[in-house]
Amino acid sequence: MMKLKLAGRALSAAAITMVTLVTLATAQEAQLTTQEQQVIDLLKAIETGASEPVGVINPDQYTQHNLSAADGLAGFGALLSALPEGSARVNTVRVFEDGNYVFAHTEYDFFGPKIGFDIFRFENGQIVEHWDNLQETAGPNPSGHIMTDGETEVTDLDQTEANKALVAAFVDDILVNGRMEKLTGYIDGDNYIQHNPQIADGLSGLGAALEAMANAGITMKYDTVHKVLGEGNFVLSVSEGTFAGAPTSFYDLFRVADGKIVEHWDTIETIPAQSEWKNQNGKFGF
Repeated sequence: MMKLKLAGRALSAAAITMVTLVTLATAQEAQLTTQEQQVIDLLKAIETGASEPVGVINPDQYTQHNLSAADGLAGFGALLSALPEGSARVNTVRVFEDGNYVFAHTEYDFFGPKIGFDIFRFENGQIVEHWDNLQETAGPNPSGHIMTDGETEVTDLDQTEANKALVAAFVDDILVNGRMEKLTGYIDGDNYIQHNPQIADGLSGLGAALEAMANAGITMKYDTVHKVLGEGNFVLSVSEGTFAGAPTSFYDLFRVADGKIVEHWDTIETIPAQSEWKNQNGKFGF
């Protein structure tokens, strides 16, 4: 089974709808779910200022994990009002659904270009919780890839749970526990496509980047995996650790094919000191 997902650039809400309709006309199985479309529209409202999409947020129960925003619907509104009018740009490149969760991969431009992963939890048809991870846009990487290009088509819907288990094992074995001797069992060798702005394709690119970091005295450590979400051949892991000694949130999106990881996107965000938090919900709390 396959399911085509959104992949556009700086489209208006109307244009997004047109692209979706055209795609549906050419691929019968291609369809965004109601909740996926609601997330796309909500994120686009950051750019357009439209109020209607915000109605999907439960005003009485909205827990915010973006530590730069106050809790609740009021905090979301305050964050939007801080943006200079007409300054924001939003382009959601990928969106996926896993049970009550919808997660999106988006190009932003507010106070500078950024790439973000957003996770929304739905309850009774409304959004009640939000997590995200943002990184300043960088790249292209040594292989010429940017942070959001690459495959968008969702396939292998019947393999969702197996692919989530594979990624969970990879993150635990390789990223948390450093069992590098197992790496070739998870990654499809030099066919592995990399979108991290500092790393080239393939195991050779990954090895060269790790060596360069070690030579520069830069350490990256994953300590805890907080959540693994997936749809078909795409799996997102949310982890906590340190980068260059600073507390860090790692969001890693993997594409799986034939039981191996074949493509990777990520964002890395420093977790601020608790004294700087605008809510006390923490960065994770799944």
